[in-house]
Amino acid sequence: MTSGTFPILFITATRIGDAVLSSGLIAKLAEEIPNARFTIVAGPAAAPLFLDTPGLDEVIVFEKSKNGGHWLRLWRQVRRRRWGLVVDLRGSAINRFLSTRRRAVFRRSSGPVVHKVVEAARLLKLEDDPPAPHIFTAPETKAAALDLLHGQGPILALAPAANWVGKTWPLERFAQLAIRLLGEGGPMAGGRLMVVGGPADAGVVQALRHVAPKDRFIDLVGKAELLTIQAALSQARLFVGNDSGLMHMAAAAGAPTLGLFGPSDDARYAPWGPHTRVVRGARSFEQIRSQDPNLNQSLCHMMDLSVDTVAAAAYDLLAQTEASHGRNL
Repeated sequence: MTSGTFPILFITATRIGDAVLSSGLIAKLAEEIPNARFTIVAGPAAAPLFLDTPGLDEVIVFEKSKNGGHWLRLWRQVRRRRWGLVVDLRGSAINRFLSTRRRAVFRRSSGPVVHKVVEAARLLKLEDDPPAPHIFTAPETKAAALDLLHGQGPILALAPAANWVGKTWPLERFAQLAIRLLGEGGPMAGGRLMVVGGPADAGVVQALRHVAPKDRFIDLVGKAELLTIQAALSQARLFVGNDSGLMHMAAAAGAPTLGLFGPSDDARYAPWGPHTRVVRGARSFEQIRSQDPNLNQSLCHMMDLSVDTVAAAAYDLLAQTEASHGRNL
């Protein structure tokens, strides 16, 4: 261990959403251990989220390979260092073969379902006051985001894509919702529409481009780094999106966040924070799961969530966050 530093190995998730939900632990450790130095291990999709972490030594991109060879490869990368703390949210066996003062390793519980933020907090015995998700963004990242946010007026951010058709609200309903919110007489009349997503989501842009004039349409689908999108989301007056990593990023950025749920358990995966809400159709998660036990059928489970229901929830969230809606990078 280098004199005067406290090296922390933090092994987090592959998926963006799960990585965001555990990110509050890094912020908590950075706050309470001023000399902490972080080595963060994450899957390829989530790894860029941590590049602006203060006290960062390295982000290790953890890619799976056949026969578990990825664990051996990771062990070779980290075994020579004496760690102050190893936090392993994957619950792997690698920590047993590392030199460390302390280990905090995820263990699956058979108890009642708890939110993923609480589940992560248990590793450091912080479940009574779980650290809220937090993604660090450097000044240069914030400046890059500002350069992309052209135009004037409040920003409505939409994330219409998801990793499975089952939890994807129909695209035309996103368009209808945006028209209601941004159109004449709407609560965000004259505002800007920002569409966010990854490179694979490019198809959603064309369906939404007609909703706002060109000078008030911000296309960030596959056109910005993940951390730049994180910084841009902090400027949103309202975010509406399917259950996805982008939804959790928006909530972590402090944007009023409305998560659209169907075949996802909001008891575990609801957006976290005081300015977040969940809206679903007539069916509960349990009712949907009874029809699709493995949650893998190629059909949309979001058809019973109407534009009226989402619009009403959006209006309420806008009203409840009116006093705190101004935000600056």
